[in-house]
Amino acid sequence: MLLLVLLDVDGTLFLTDDPLVGEVTAEAAREVWGVDLAPDCLARLEHQGGLALGQARRLVRRAGVPEPEIEAGLRRWCALHAERYVERLAETDTSAWRAAEGAETTLAELQTRARLALLTGNAEPIARARMERLGLARFFPAGQGAFGCDSEDRASLIEIARDRAGGWPARETVAVGDTEADVAGAHEAGIPVVGVHGDPHALVGADVRISALASLPEALSSLRP
Repeated sequence: MLLLVLLDVDGTLFLTDDPLVGEVTAEAAREVWGVDLAPDCLARLEHQGGLALGQARRLVRRAGVPEPEIEAGLRRWCALHAERYVERLAETDTSAWRAAEGAETTLAELQTRARLALLTGNAEPIARARMERLGLARFFPAGQGAFGCDSEDRASLIEIARDRAGGWPARETVAVGDTEADVAGAHEAGIPVVGVHGDPHALVGADVRISALASLPEALSSLRP
């Protein structure tokens, strides 16, 4: 059976800082909960690898919004911030955006022997808009993968992605990411993870560590018995 390879976006496929997502996070929070967040609110969060729903919850909780109000507004916020992002992106120059080196070639190679899907903390419209701008959208079909508005728990996202792939078995599923959250979520879900990081001392808990996405085909082969 083919491997289901679940790829993270930020820091794995997409290597450019994107302040727009923080700006629309703040705009949508103002509309939904009436709070004022800084445009760089996401950059101020301590932990990498956050999921959109969880990030919003933490930010507006800090702003003093009661938990019942947070819960009532989260889904609306998630849809609204993604909608605003796509609208604003249409007017944004992204010519300086950078994909991981060799991403297109690597994904094209993997597509011949694996099933590819996104697993990211981004809302789905944001993740897919980024892939479109980077020329990578064709590798990630609609209706597959899992996204930051699907759950606040990364292990649950993996289960959702497997379900969307037709109940793909965990033993044939691999996550690929660049943060400790990616590693922890994969292991909690009972699947191996390939850590992609330029620091050889980072992501020590990953099953395989690589310094560049171009090494992913070889890394996946090493996970096969």
